[in-house]
Amino acid sequence: MKRLVLRTGVRWKISIAIAAVGALVAVALSLVVHNSARVSMLDNAREVQLERLLFAQRMYDTTKDPKFGTKVNDPALPHDLRRKMKEGRRATFVHETADGTPDVWAAVPMSNGSVLSLHSKFADRSASIMTDLDRSLIIGSVAVVFGGCALGVLIGGQLSRRLRKAAAAAGRVAQGNTDVRVGDAIGGLVRDETDELARAVDALTDALNERIEAERRVTADIAHELRTPVTGLLTAAELLPPGRPTELVRDRAQAMRTLVEDVLEVARLDSASERAELQEIALGEFVERRVSLLNPDIRIQVVHESWVNTDPRRLERILGNLLANAAKHGATPVEVTVEGRVVRVRDHGPGFPEALLREGPSRFRTGATDRAGHGHGLGLTIAAGQARVLGARLTFRNATPEGWAGRKGEGGAIAVLWLPEHAPTATGSFPMLPHLKA
Repeated sequence: MKRLVLRTGVRWKISIAIAAVGALVAVALSLVVHNSARVSMLDNAREVQLERLLFAQRMYDTTKDPKFGTKVNDPALPHDLRRKMKEGRRATFVHETADGTPDVWAAVPMSNGSVLSLHSKFADRSASIMTDLDRSLIIGSVAVVFGGCALGVLIGGQLSRRLRKAAAAAGRVAQGNTDVRVGDAIGGLVRDETDELARAVDALTDALNERIEAERRVTADIAHELRTPVTGLLTAAELLPPGRPTELVRDRAQAMRTLVEDVLEVARLDSASERAELQEIALGEFVERRVSLLNPDIRIQVVHESWVNTDPRRLERILGNLLANAAKHGATPVEVTVEGRVVRVRDHGPGFPEALLREGPSRFRTGATDRAGHGHGLGLTIAAGQARVLGARLTFRNATPEGWAGRKGEGGAIAVLWLPEHAPTATGSFPMLPHLKA
């Protein structure tokens, strides 16, 4: 079952977090302020009620007539007050009513054993003050939430921009631009964890570059040192008497020499020191001439001629490696199509292995289970490296999806070289790989 994944930015996560914390704090403070204000007002009302009752008691002692709404032995007197009156104590009591407006009671025991009491509703003015206070607390809480949200958007936006810059710089580093520094890309005067991440990525890039450079130097040195003995071996093989053993020795010696030369070429391409020697050429005519020399049986189609500024030697090397790969691992017929600045090489074999389509060409990996007679896996690696020197893009795909049994002749591997600054095709649009017809 496919799991649902919600994608949100850092900006909104921080905004929601700040808004949630602000809301909780605002609600908590509002409850505390509301309860404190209500308790304070009720205490004040009880004191006022008791003062009125004491004044009425003095009048009652003189006139024996209850004044100011007081009552003697009021049957509605709350039970708690009755208990305190039996103890001979004067007291006040707040009774909550169903309508939400409390009754404030005050009672005092008299010398003859009677109880003088007074009760009234909580003052309308006090209730109005509480209503205004609650309204102010609600408005303040909403303002805090929106203010926290705005602050979160501001802070999160700044952090999100720095992270996006860091991610973009890291992406350029991953594409081979090792001169890019993530720390310089994010900039800013304030230092935070993003700068620590940038420094870690830059340190990792430096360490990887040093390791790659060390491996490249070792590879180049080994291949260079092998050049002399392999050349001597090839020369010695030429002196052997004719025969099948001699042919096998010469063949293996020549294969070893080719391997050494290819390893040296890969090392040069990895060093990023190679530079193209550009010339203006007619791409279709150039491809027709070179491919015909390599293999006259290959079908060539020029859909749309285009003049390109490229390095003919490196372009020929790319074509040669693609055709050699098609001859070794594919099947006839092999077709070459030129359309604008796009060159496509297609065979009708089993297609590229999934690992190559997923990860790209890898040295010393051919994708074949049987290594004998299938090359050393450097051909496509060299072609991709030469394409990078030309500023071009080399892509790979299969004509028939995996697991789909198409009609005969509809399968095969397709390698497409996209030279820079694509020119429009004959239809007026830029060439798209899925729409190129065989």
